[in-house]
Amino acid sequence: MKAVALGGGHGLHATLSALKKVTGDVTAVVTVADDGGSSGRLRRELSDLLPPGDLRKAMAALAGDDESSRLWTSLFKHRFGGTGALAGHAVGNLVIAGLLEQLGDPVKVLETACRLLGVQGRVLPMSNEPLDIEADVVGLDEDEKVVRRIRGQVAIATTPGLVQRIRLTAPNGRPVGCPEAVQAVLDADLVLLGPGSWFTSVLPHLLVPELHDALVRTRAKKVLVLNLVPQPGETAGFSPERHLDVVCEHAPELKVDAVIADVDSVPTPDRLTRAASALGARTHLAKIAAPDAAERHDPEALAGCLRQVVGQTGVGGTGPWR
Repeated sequence: MKAVALGGGHGLHATLSALKKVTGDVTAVVTVADDGGSSGRLRRELSDLLPPGDLRKAMAALAGDDESSRLWTSLFKHRFGGTGALAGHAVGNLVIAGLLEQLGDPVKVLETACRLLGVQGRVLPMSNEPLDIEADVVGLDEDEKVVRRIRGQVAIATTPGLVQRIRLTAPNGRPVGCPEAVQAVLDADLVLLGPGSWFTSVLPHLLVPELHDALVRTRAKKVLVLNLVPQPGETAGFSPERHLDVVCEHAPELKVDAVIADVDSVPTPDRLTRAASALGARTHLAKIAAPDAAERHDPEALAGCLRQVVGQTGVGGTGPWR
């Protein structure tokens, strides 16, 4: 079974960790709009380089278990301390940045880095050029109806206002999807979207025209995984069903087969069921939060839920289930 997971950051790491337990053929399609931390610094210092941080996290999630892979994965995660120029940079970010300057092609760069980590699967950017996010936000003025435009992933993720809508911009104007990522979605048996930062990691994939069209056209079963808790700033005060509403607003043509949510995170299941039906989906509620962290998905529990959902929706493919 060919599975594709779209997202970024810790949310995508959770999805990939679960998918590894379900199938051996996993492709990560990673957002490339990060402008904060080490990735943001590298973008600014190296002529708008593709931000490496989320790509590195996806590789770590799919890394092999042998001694060499574990060593390289640990090295890629290591961050320099101190107060100098390297402080805060992850080694993996610098390696990816160096490979991008040497090889140029992001797909080849990621294939090379994946070999070092013994990655079981594939990691691809959603676009081969760095993108920026713009958001329409209300609630920042005395008149709460005044709409302000905020630019940048970090600014949007931390805004005290209410995000209404987002857009993507690219150096040449229109964002263009990575061809390999588009083809992976078209060839997939199963496509997962979410969890993660809703406006800055999940929805951006729907705003890349080629990826949007592939998600609409693919014959794969499509599953949307909801967050466990609202995120301060970005989705503060959002109900589970509101997350689905904004998906409909940004991609009205998209239909999905299933929505997965943690049973303890859904106070009104009937409302979520109605919101899911607008996307053509059935809801699947289960205990998928980690026992020691209510805001983090448990990979084993999420994998079990995915097996159940896939069994009910009849996903095909020739690969073995685990």
